[in-house]
Amino acid sequence: MIKYQPVKAGTSVGANYREANRAQSRNDFIHKIAIVEKEASESQYWLEICDEASLGDPKQKKWLRRESGEPLAIFTSAGRTAKAARA
Repeated sequence: MIKYQPVKAGTSVGANYREANRAQSRNDFIHKIAIVEKEASESQYWLEICDEASLGDPKQKKWLRRESGEPLAIFTSAGRTAKAARA
């Protein structure tokens, strides 16, 4: 069901971030943090779908959508910084 997708994608962010912190090399970290970024973006996508389908509490969805942007920005920045340090 659609309403469970944000939970699946959101928990994947945490699991993949944990893996990124255990990276074997800078390149491994860059690869893994890119996966985290993709999962964070997917979480936002599913929240948008839930919003458009009128699933869930409107106040909670608004809060979740706002809050989900912060980790995405952080992971995007972490990936860019790691790539810049590699060069």
